[in-house]
Amino acid sequence: MSGTYDDIAPLRGSDQEDVRPTARGQVPITVVEPEGNARGGIVVLHESRQLTGALRDLMSALAGEGWVVVAPDLFHRVDGEPGGGVFGDELFDDFDACFDWLTRRGVFPDTIGVLGFDSAGTAAFLVATNRPIGAAVSVAARGIIEPLTEQADALVRAAPKLQAPWLGVFGEDDPATPPAEVEQLRDATARADVASLVVTYPGLHHRADSAGDDDTDAADSQTRIFDWFDSNLR
Repeated sequence: MSGTYDDIAPLRGSDQEDVRPTARGQVPITVVEPEGNARGGIVVLHESRQLTGALRDLMSALAGEGWVVVAPDLFHRVDGEPGGGVFGDELFDDFDACFDWLTRRGVFPDTIGVLGFDSAGTAAFLVATNRPIGAAVSVAARGIIEPLTEQADALVRAAPKLQAPWLGVFGEDDPATPPAEVEQLRDATARADVASLVVTYPGLHHRADSAGDDDTDAADSQTRIFDWFDSNLR
């Protein structure tokens, strides 16, 4: 089935016959499927209960490249505030549910990637240090030197444990990711056993999830994201 729809991804060990959207042990997901056969899957982590129009456009563009795109509701357990972030075991449980949802539909594990923005970019990075997936991309990932929460390791400390090729995209004027800290992250990820690339753009017009029609940096950033998945999810 192609197109966009909502579904449920059971958590590992849960009763998969219980498919109520609010059931314990279920992760509500939004899915965008490509036309024809899928070449792999992308799990999009986001820090809002609602997907913005720009983010939906990005998910549709990824699906247009042949990927099955799955976006979980990371705040399905509690009444979390947007931007609060979900980390630790809950993050990995929700990602695993999406991972399993994809593999049950014939997607090979090494063709599954993860993408996140802001604190969800931090989450995508941490998933890549804990799960042997195909590739990961973080845009404006925060908590580089100091962890965002007690459940989220600082990125420079977690970087040597990366298990998947990782792309980091940052804006030089983002106060949450100062250039000096981004450089430290570049050095830390270079010590991992997988490929990594850190790309910085001037200003703050590098966001593929909020691009305007004339945002050339955002268009370039989106191309880099697509190319990263193209190169590593095989």
